[in-house]
Amino acid sequence: MIEMYKTFDGILRKIDKPESGCWINVVCPTDSEKLFLLNDLKLLPEFLKQALDEEESPHIDYDDDYEQRLIIIDYPLLEKKVNKDSTSLQYTTAPLSFVSYNNYIITISLHECLELEDFKKGVVKGLNTTLRTRFFLTLMLRMSGRYLTYLRQIDKLSSLTENKLHKSMENQELIQMLGLEKSLVYFSTSLKTDEIIMNKILRGRIIKLYEEDQDLLDDVLIELHQAIEMCNIYSNILSGTMDAFASVISNNLNIVMKVLAVITIVMSIPNIIFGFYGMNVDGGIPGDIYWYIPLIITVVICIVLIFIFKKKKMFK
Repeated sequence: MIEMYKTFDGILRKIDKPESGCWINVVCPTDSEKLFLLNDLKLLPEFLKQALDEEESPHIDYDDDYEQRLIIIDYPLLEKKVNKDSTSLQYTTAPLSFVSYNNYIITISLHECLELEDFKKGVVKGLNTTLRTRFFLTLMLRMSGRYLTYLRQIDKLSSLTENKLHKSMENQELIQMLGLEKSLVYFSTSLKTDEIIMNKILRGRIIKLYEEDQDLLDDVLIELHQAIEMCNIYSNILSGTMDAFASVISNNLNIVMKVLAVITIVMSIPNIIFGFYGMNVDGGIPGDIYWYIPLIITVVICIVLIFIFKKKKMFK
């Protein structure tokens, strides 16, 4: 999908063909759309290849001959994983490419980006497609805010799952906790690489920064740093929680095995005694003419053993 927009009198409007100072949004392009980018818009093939690589790490690339600048960043993505029994949320990250040349702004991604959707809907005020640096920094600021929003959601999901685990140790809750821990790892890695990119831009060698852009860039760095700190805190808490519940589960298993062992010992006493009196021995066994004697002996021994085990708290 390729959509083109341009700011007219402070209002973002959709256009039919590329114009100077426009923004071109590309999402999971088809083969014909790729040819349009390469042949009509003269986008470098290596830039397009990097932009469409789902495993591409954030970096900055620049071609002096064609005066094209490529910035790849990671943005947060919320996915729904549908299982046989339930539907769970999975937080991850995906690369978003920002290409600037010939007074064009081109954003390329493999998935829909909520921040760009807000741009298209006119939610963001003061957006101007002719100010490429401002456009990119505004996008980064909103992405940083999205990271913070998703991190708060992860914290709430972690608390809810933890409360469920207090009541029942089921695999579904443990898998949910593992998924959240995995999401935090994705976020932490992407946030750190995005911060490196923004620090490079801060030096002013890659993108020309004006005074207002400098203030906006500082806000972006503050948001990224806050997101990194929150991600580290939540990751440490979740990791400690998982370790604690792993110990609890192991301890519960040991308690169950201990109780079963005690019950096995107590239940083996009647088998031993009645098996002893069931033997065919010449001369007989003392007390074999009285059927209640082995029963009394069995009951007494079992009561004594239960009292001893209970006193040593073997049933807890």
